[in-house]
Amino acid sequence: MNGQNRDDIEPGMEVMIVLKEDQGTDKLTKGIVEDILTNSRFHPRGIKVRLEDGQIGRVQEIL
Repeated sequence: MNGQNRDDIEPGMEVMIVLKEDQGTDKLTKGIVEDILTNSRFHPRGIKVRLEDGQIGRVQEIL
């Protein structure tokens, strides 16, 4: 599943995100969702989340 729909993502899920500094590259970061930061139900580049380790990025894949 891609990470464009807010309803598909919940705290505690394992996801792959792209960090701001990694946009435009193929580098993804794996982590557990702590908070969902995007308020809208859909975002074409991925829903923005905060991981448990504090990193913030857009969800590219739900594991």
